[in-house]
Amino acid sequence: MDINEFYEHIFQKQQEALEMPSNKKIAKWAVDLIHLLFPERDSECFRNAGEVEVAFKNSEAELYDLLTKTKACDDCDNFRVSVEFFRDLPSVYEIMKTDAQAIMEGDPAAQSIREVIRTYPGFTAICMYRLANLLYRADIPLIPRILTEYAHSKTGIDIHPGAQIGRYFFIDHGTGLVIGETCTIGEHVKLYQGVTLGALSVDKKLTKTKRHPTIEDHVVIYAGATILGGNTTIGHHSVIGGNVWLTSGVKPYTTVYHLANTKIDRIKKVE
Repeated sequence: MDINEFYEHIFQKQQEALEMPSNKKIAKWAVDLIHLLFPERDSECFRNAGEVEVAFKNSEAELYDLLTKTKACDDCDNFRVSVEFFRDLPSVYEIMKTDAQAIMEGDPAAQSIREVIRTYPGFTAICMYRLANLLYRADIPLIPRILTEYAHSKTGIDIHPGAQIGRYFFIDHGTGLVIGETCTIGEHVKLYQGVTLGALSVDKKLTKTKRHPTIEDHVVIYAGATILGGNTTIGHHSVIGGNVWLTSGVKPYTTVYHLANTKIDRIKKVE
């Protein structure tokens, strides 16, 4: 295209974009909802339960508006999705509370549940993932990914909304942690910073196939470990040490660790 066609092309795309809510607005809806669920994170004060109900109804209406204006799904029943999302929200909230409890019980530095909810990036990323996953399971495109990428930008923790993650999930520190789309994680799992639960191949033909590992219950994976492949299963009650690289599974109650070949040369003091 020539330069004038280029300008016209960009202008038309801009006009289309103006009709849709921004990523920032979509993320703000989720952040505000998390604040509703955990008022410890926000200073808004309600005078009675009736006002709380109104706030959630307003959030439900906002979700319907976002779904409608995003136009990512032409044949979705946006009203039904919005109603069912908020119908299922109390059970998701109960799971979020188990995540906060897991952090409180698993981190010696955590002094209270309130501290975990207000300050821990792992808890923030998990909450955003759980909201995104609820929409993902309703076959809503785009918005779930916008939510988890927002959390990624704020916390350094990258969780695909399609991952399946059980209760009492604990992310400690978390910076650089990656959890792929088809990853399955059981209950009472603890992950540290820099862990990658990824795919062996990024071939586009593998779309919709199980590409990422399965992590069973009560597994601990320490910093920098990389576990790849859809056929890789880490058995329950296993411990995976820091910097381990795995492309095949291990049986339950297994400890895997990296043998470092470290050489220390002392610098001679110059007289």
